[in-house]
Amino acid sequence: MPIWMRQAAAIPVRDGRICLVTSSSGRRWVVPKGQIDPGHTPGEAALVEAWEEAGLVGALDSEPLGSYSYEKLGRELHVLVYRMAVTDVRDTWPERNLRSRVWVTLDEALDRIEEPGLRDLLRLAFRVKPATRPTLASA
Repeated sequence: MPIWMRQAAAIPVRDGRICLVTSSSGRRWVVPKGQIDPGHTPGEAALVEAWEEAGLVGALDSEPLGSYSYEKLGRELHVLVYRMAVTDVRDTWPERNLRSRVWVTLDEALDRIEEPGLRDLLRLAFRVKPATRPTLASA
């Protein structure tokens, strides 16, 4: 068993706002993310997590924004992060009784998110147009 795990996440964006959800413990604000199940691509996993954790449907940019790492329960987790253009927000979803969902501005999201690597990717999500790659000039 590896000492690190791969995860995928979505930064859900609609009308210039970001959707955050509470963590499974309810103590922190995060973006939808979770383990990449066998047979799924990271993009598929990010879309599944956005649906299960936040009730969101949408499309991912063709390329990930980047990745970050964090530690949980003695394991290092590597998270591949995509920007998601939200096309539908459902009133009922699988984890609606476990998590809260909120739409916030970029500044509010940066105030609520604790992981520095994810904060950097949130900034990048609003500097880069969908389906484009960052360059040194825009980074």
